[in-house]
This record gives sequence, C-alpha cells and structure tokens, in this order.
Amino acid sequence: MTIRTCIFDAYGTLFDVTAAARECAEEPGRGKLKECWQRLASDWRLKQLQYSWIRAITNSHTDFWEVTKDSLDFALEANNLSDDQELRERLLSLYWSLESYPEVPEVLENLKSNKLETAILSNGSREMLDSAVQSAKISELLDKILSVDQVKIFKPDFRVYNLVLESFTRDKNEILFVSSNGWDVASAAGFGFKSVWVNRNSEPIDRLPWKPKHVLTNLTDIPLSLIHISEPTRQEAISYAVFCLK
Repeated sequence: MTIRTCIFDAYGTLFDVTAAARECAEEPGRGKLKECWQRLASDWRLKQLQYSWIRAITNSHTDFWEVTKDSLDFALEANNLSDDQELRERLLSLYWSLESYPEVPEVLENLKSNKLETAILSNGSREMLDSAVQSAKISELLDKILSVDQVKIFKPDFRVYNLVLESFTRDKNEILFVSSNGWDVASAAGFGFKSVWVNRNSEPIDRLPWKPKHVLTNLTDIPLSLIHISEPTRQEAISYAVFCLK
C-alpha cells in the first residue's frame, strides 16, 4: 500500500532547535554566549528531551513550554550564565520563531503537489507550534498540527502516535512518519508507521527494538517511490494511451 499521509516531527526535524542560541549569540554584547552557544544549545535540547521522557513515565505531564523553560534554566547554569535574566528572556522569546531548515518549504510543496496529506505531530504545545509554523510561513502547506496537548503525555507514548489515526482516515501502513530523533522514528515504527530518520548529525542508529525504514541526511530525499501519485484524469489516460499507440 502506498503512502497517503506524511507526518513530521517539529523540533529538530522542521525547525532548527539551535537557531535561538545561534541568533542570540550574534547580537551585540553577547560575548559570553558567543563563546559557548553551541554547548548551551546542546544542553538545552538534551534536557528538553530528558525532562519530557521523565514526565511521561512518571505521569507528571506539564505544558511543553514549561519543559522548555526548565531545560533552559539548567543549560544557563551549566554554562555559567544563570545570572543573566535578560539573556534568558531573550532566548525564550527567540524560541517562538525558530528558523525552519532551508529545504522545508520546497519539500512540503512537493508533497502537496503529489496530493499527499501533511501534518506535524509534536511534543510542542499547540500555541508554540502555531507560532513556529506562522514564522516559517508554512501554514498553507500543512493539513493539520497535532500536539500532545490533546492526550496530556509526551512521545514516545503510543497514545501520541495514535492521534494521527484519529485525525486522518488512513491505515498505519499509509502513514510515513519523519523525524530527526532516532528514538522517535523507532517508536513510530513500533507503532506501525513507515518511518524515516533524518540523521542530520551522522549519529549511530539507536539500539532499540524497531528501526526506521529509511535513513536520510535531510528532508530533500524523502523517498518519492513510496509516495502516492493521484490517479490520472480520464482525459490524461486517453492522451497517454494515444501517445503509446503512436
């Protein structure tokens, strides 16, 4: 069965999670941040993931924005920047308008032109996701934005992936799930989706029970051989038949 719906993780997949720290470090007067922004961005992201997992398994769900703030506070202290409250507020402000990766608009346009449904499925709160999508100007290229707000638990709980089936009238094997997080695509594969791992940083594959169907370096090479092309119109079919008889 061919793919009819393409689902994307948001942070790290469509949106560059290092963009807030990088952009802030380029501003005047950010000398201390400029020296460590990459490490801070890495600490911030790692704790963001870890805190979401811990909250999921301990049944202590909270809004992803709260997780994002808690993670930044850890990262700032780890990099000796916790005394700079103005910097904290600036970084948080920038997180609402993260840059999308350069290929994202074209990839989504290509999928839509091939009659696929497209959506985001993310741990992010709906408000955060709406802001990022608007900032990246990709709203018209997405059919739905699905947030864990709807089930009050973070990925990789299978209830999150089930939101896709509740939102689209599709079988699992008609869904292509795309994420830059190895644990995310593994879990989606375990749920029953065909999954694509966008391995932007050339990392080893996670040692988990399930594996992604495809591994790519960026979104550009999403396997078009899996994508459903709409049925030709009657006139197109007649034209093609005439061409073949010539």
